Amino acid sequence: MKAKRVVITGAAGYVAQRMMHALRERFDLALLDAVDKTARGAVVPGLEVVDLADPDRDRYRQHFRGADAVIHCAFTKPAGGGSWKDMSDARFRTEYANVGMAYNVYRTALEEGVRRVVVCSSNHAADYYERLWMADKLELVTPDMPPRSDNFYGWSKAAYELLGFVFATGAVDGRTLEVVQWRIGAPRDDDMERVAPGDRKVMHRVLGSWLSARDQAQQAIRAVETENVADLHGVPFLIVYGISGNAHRFWSLASAQAVLGYRPEDDSEVAFADRIRDVVTAPPATRSGPRPWE
Repeated sequence: MKAKRVVITGAAGYVAQRMMHALRERFDLALLDAVDKTARGAVVPGLEVVDLADPDRDRYRQHFRGADAVIHCAFTKPAGGGSWKDMSDARFRTEYANVGMAYNVYRTALEEGVRRVVVCSSNHAADYYERLWMADKLELVTPDMPPRSDNFYGWSKAAYELLGFVFATGAVDGRTLEVVQWRIGAPRDDDMERVAPGDRKVMHRVLGSWLSARDQAQQAIRAVETENVADLHGVPFLIVYGISGNAHRFWSLASAQAVLGYRPEDDSEVAFADRIRDVVTAPPATRSGPRPWE
C-alpha cells in the first residue's frame, strides 16, 4: 500500500520531533516550520521554512497539494517566552495570531483537497474543569464537555476546536474537511521529578496527564489512518485526549479508544513506580511555588 503523504507543521518543535521517527517510518512526510532547526540547533532533514501565519496562502499552498492529511503542531510563542498562565495583552495578541494560523492551515488544506487535519490542541482547551477536579468537585473530564478555559493559551486551543468544527460541517466552500482535535496532556518524562514529597494531589495530576512517546506516536498514526471519525450526526469531527493508559487519569480516553482504536501501551503508575513510592511515603507537603506543568 502506498504510504500516505502527511504534512507536519511545526516540524522542528518538541511535540513533532518526539514522534518524528515513528511518523517517518509510516508516512511520506512534508515538513514545515518557521525556523530551520530544533531548539537544540539540530538540522531537520527535508524541512521547508514557511510562515503559515502569512495570510497569503499562495506562498505555501504547494506544500499541502497532494497530501492526505496534516498534523498541525505549529504555534507561535510570545517574544521572550513566558508561562501559559500569562494574561498580558501581548500574550493575547500572540494567541490571536495562532488562531489565525490555524485558520490558514484549515483553509489551505480544504482548498488543496486534503482529507483530514489533525490539530495539536491541548488539555488547556478545557482546563477550567481542572480547578473543579483539584477541589474534588469533579472526577472525570470528557471530550464532549464544552471547552472551558480561564487563560488566553487555553482560549486559543478552544478556538482551534470551534473553528475546526465549522470546516468539518462543510459550510466553508461547500466542502467537508475531516478534523481531529488532539488535546495533548503532558508529553514529558520529568514532571514527577518536580513533585514535592508528600504532595499526592499534584502527583495524581502529573501521573494522570502523562503521554509517553510511543503512545503519542500511536495516537498520531491512528488519528491519520482511522477511516471514519464522524460523530452521531455525520460530522467528521472528533476530540480525543492525548494521554497514556494511566490508572490515575482524570481525562477520558473513551473517544480515542472507541473511534481511533487507540490501545495505549504505557501507564505512568508503572513507569514512575519508584518516584511514586518516594512521594507517598513522605509526610504531607505544604504546596509552594509553581506546579510541574506550570
